[in-house]
Amino acid sequence: MKKGRGRTSRIRRRKLFRSSESRGVNESYKPEFIELKKWLKERKFEDMNLTPARFPGTGRGLMSKISLQEGQMIISLPESCLLTTDTVIRSYLGAYIAKWQPPLSPLLALCTFLVAEKHAGDRSVWKPYLEVLPKAYTCPVCLEPEVVDLLPKPLKAKAREQRTRLQAFFTSSRDFFSSLRPLFSEAVESIFSYSAFLWAWCTVNTRAVYMKPRRRRCFSAEPDTYALAPYLDLLNHSPDVQVQAGFNEETRCYEIRTVSSCRKHEEVFICYGPHDNQRLLLEYGFVSIHNPHACVYVSKDILVKYLPSTDKQMKKKISILKDHDFIENLTFGWDGPSWRLLTALKLLCLEAEEFTCWKKVLLGEIISDTNEKTSLDIAQKICCYFIEETNAMLQKVSRMKAEEIALINQLTLVETLWTEELKILQASAGILNNLQTAFT
Repeated sequence: MKKGRGRTSRIRRRKLFRSSESRGVNESYKPEFIELKKWLKERKFEDMNLTPARFPGTGRGLMSKISLQEGQMIISLPESCLLTTDTVIRSYLGAYIAKWQPPLSPLLALCTFLVAEKHAGDRSVWKPYLEVLPKAYTCPVCLEPEVVDLLPKPLKAKAREQRTRLQAFFTSSRDFFSSLRPLFSEAVESIFSYSAFLWAWCTVNTRAVYMKPRRRRCFSAEPDTYALAPYLDLLNHSPDVQVQAGFNEETRCYEIRTVSSCRKHEEVFICYGPHDNQRLLLEYGFVSIHNPHACVYVSKDILVKYLPSTDKQMKKKISILKDHDFIENLTFGWDGPSWRLLTALKLLCLEAEEFTCWKKVLLGEIISDTNEKTSLDIAQKICCYFIEETNAMLQKVSRMKAEEIALINQLTLVETLWTEELKILQASAGILNNLQTAFT
């Protein structure tokens, strides 16, 4: 046998391959990161544990240069590195914000500062940070309308609502932008365009860390909790990790400690919260693979579609579910239909003679084997409906990817969302089959 051809060698190569798949490519040599680290060092921050890297699954992130132990400090970013409304008030915008009525929101102040500093280019003190920020975002407000049309219905509705709110926010801010004319030689309309404002809003919305609410009289009553954290915001999200994060009033640093260990040369993650994929896409512009919090939402209309149209008590049943907050957040998850979904179906499937037991249903009691089986049958039909719809949407996205090359990145993102939802539905279908077997 030739050297390297045996079973042990094959296992070793497979392990090496899996390791190289998850290992990042160091990017600390890139000019933008060299400048950023130099800028951070001037502000009393020098990181010894992490380094910028690019990873196959998540893109740009931070890689551990050492093995991190449970409870160890991942990063401690001094207050001097944070971009907050305090930063904005101390800047050339401060006087304009202080005299503007009605008072600006903290979010608008940050967005205005980002647009102005980006326009300043080399003259901006914040240029090293601005240079490493994404040039574009993939939140639904940034997607083309034909791509938004491909989103699941609940997310599509929220995406359109978000876009409408953002456009109104921009329109209502134009007068303030006009007041800044003395600061610029160019027309403010060209500087504070909708595309520039959209970029700034996405930067704050997707990258800001939470700070203890502050209150300034020059701002509106909206919570002032945003802080942009250069370098720290390179950390990507994983639903499988836990960290302790927050601003330390004693050290005056924003600190993150890991609750779990991390091996050398692995990507270091933080967790944005127990968000499902639709929420992650709406707020942050990405989808998490194998997200344990991912789910498929079931609307009231879908529920009613699979119930007998002759049920004279249907309106009353729906009213009861609404009154007890059982009509929202009905989902299929990795563990099958949620308890809320099955409970709603059990109530909706009550026979006329069983209807007086509706309170027991909401408390989780079993009314009859017939009621249990009927509700499971309908859950299975709804699950099959979603599987068919999801497969149809995946085919449609695939066709569009072949035709709309310019939109391929946006379409791939939507495709990933539908693919993850299909996996959830297939898992739910299997669980429902097992549950139904118990009644046959």
